[in-house]
Amino acid sequence: MYKLTILSFSILIIPTYSFAYIGPGMGGGILAATIGIIIAFFALLFGILWFPIKRLIKKIKNKDIENKKINEDKQNNNQ
Repeated sequence: MYKLTILSFSILIIPTYSFAYIGPGMGGGILAATIGIIIAFFALLFGILWFPIKRLIKKIKNKDIENKKINEDKQNNNQ
């Protein structure tokens, strides 16, 4: 177990070189994918939060309109 720990630690500490090249096409693809994931996350939040809130606001407005109509009808009946 001790040897495995030393080996794992030394592999992480000793730098290794990879002669890899990320060209402009690959870099652009990575950038586009990252931006797409971020936009998808915010679209998810928007969909989860905004539409139920919008529905709640619409319900409240409809209740206010109904209450105004009821009050107007009561006032008209009382006159």
